[in-house]
Amino acid sequence: MPIAIVKGNGTDVSNNDVNFARFQRKIKTQKLVLSLIDVATKKGQLESVKEYWNTYYCLNKIYSDGNRIYGYYCKNRICTVCSGNRKAEMINKYLPILNQWKEPYFVTLTITSANLKRLGALMKAMNRGLNLIVNKYKQRNKRNTGKKIIGIKALECNFNPDRKTYNPHFHLVVPDKETADILITEWLYYCNRKGKFRASPKAQLAIKVENNEDVLMEVIKYGSKIFTEKKGDDKIKIPAKIYVSALHNILRAMKGIRLFDRFGFNAPKKEKTTTTKILTD
Repeated sequence: MPIAIVKGNGTDVSNNDVNFARFQRKIKTQKLVLSLIDVATKKGQLESVKEYWNTYYCLNKIYSDGNRIYGYYCKNRICTVCSGNRKAEMINKYLPILNQWKEPYFVTLTITSANLKRLGALMKAMNRGLNLIVNKYKQRNKRNTGKKIIGIKALECNFNPDRKTYNPHFHLVVPDKETADILITEWLYYCNRKGKFRASPKAQLAIKVENNEDVLMEVIKYGSKIFTEKKGDDKIKIPAKIYVSALHNILRAMKGIRLFDRFGFNAPKKEKTTTTKILTD
């Protein structure tokens, strides 16, 4: 009788650093998920409850075969174990591309904060706006009248516990300063003239990239930053506090939206090889 059917290459059982780090992420995720389950249950959102329990049991059982260990992954956004796996995959995929860009820039495109009622619609409208800008310059480039806009983007959302507002925004990496300037100019025009939201010129950001790997990790990190950190008069940092209800609201609003993507270019396709094993006693 088989114990389990597992996929992938597994993890080296002797790699103590990797396994311990994964164990720590697993414990932290479980603690957070239990709080999210409470929030979703009180709101009667059973679909979210089911997803959170799926994350809670991620990698709950470990199977060994020789010097490799295997487990089942939930692949949910809130799972720090699975997000760590995705981060590694994205770095391997996109870092070689960034390294080909001569002078990449890190760009932030943001809008005026809003209340929860508008959050989901705002995120979708922001995606539409950015896509319109990219397609506009794609058509101009075909007519030899403009620059083609390419880059890597990630959607993120902050929560302000004092004002009870949410701030969705894009983090992007683009090949040069010209692209960064075009995006900010077009973004402000779209938001303040055509969009259903507003954006301040002072809130937009463009910084020359000094370390490609560091900035890529910044862009592909998990998309719902609702950790707050304050400093008192003595300048001693107060540990970050998690606003679980706000995190739940952000996760619900982001459902069905791709948080990380490239635009204006095609990433090289790598052939996926999945190994399946039947483990027995």
